[in-house]
Amino acid sequence: MKYFGFLARFVVAPLIILSAIAWRDRKRGKTLPEAFRGIPPDITIAGMAAVAVAYTTPWDNYLVATRVWWYDPKLVTGLVLGWVPIEEYSFFVLQTLLTGSWLVFLARYLKPNDQKPKHPRLIRVGMTAALFLIWIRAVIGFLRGGTSRTYLTITLAWALIPIMIQTLFGGDILWQHRRLVALGIIPTSIYLSAADSLAIEGGTWAINPEKSVNFKIGGKLPFEEALFFFLTNTLISMGVTLVTAKESQRRAPRWLLRLLRIKRSA
Repeated sequence: MKYFGFLARFVVAPLIILSAIAWRDRKRGKTLPEAFRGIPPDITIAGMAAVAVAYTTPWDNYLVATRVWWYDPKLVTGLVLGWVPIEEYSFFVLQTLLTGSWLVFLARYLKPNDQKPKHPRLIRVGMTAALFLIWIRAVIGFLRGGTSRTYLTITLAWALIPIMIQTLFGGDILWQHRRLVALGIIPTSIYLSAADSLAIEGGTWAINPEKSVNFKIGGKLPFEEALFFFLTNTLISMGVTLVTAKESQRRAPRWLLRLLRIKRSA
């Protein structure tokens, strides 16, 4: 299965469906609830796609350069930036669009939780501290150089940094809208993990068994691949929730709001 063929079947096709539903909803006047009328979702998702490319590029290039994973050169166009094929960069963008669009779709139809949690600062600090302990363990594991845990530790060390920034900024907002966030993360992670399993089985790319824990979900999908989709969809779902939430505007720097021409919520 060619890489662009994989993207067309498993990412572009559902994205087109979500886009069609969004167009229909706009025609019918179905909009986001008041709680999520902060920065418009289209701007939010486009911005997150740009951030995804910038942040993921060095990490992914390192993985390919060190043979943590590789791709079949016969199944890509041959256009490579660094060590990574252009199809992979397309995946960064398309996954962000897909998961972001899915979360916005859910936000239009789920009733938001209007009850703010008690002790918001404690929630933010507690979430971040728990993640920090996992991050420290991952960094130490990577620096010690255990070959079989290379993919696992570098993925955790890479992904948890922006996740901790999100929880420190708005862990209480995420907890308030935890149902929306969970429904944004879990279905997309399961779906993309299943699609990834088919791509590995079809030879589109391969994971180095010597640099992974070699535990395969369902006998096919390396654990680290499932973890990757869980963490990246967590980043996207939490990011879209925070950026579109009006509550976040009260905490955003004034210069950023002025740049985006957004009035601070009362």
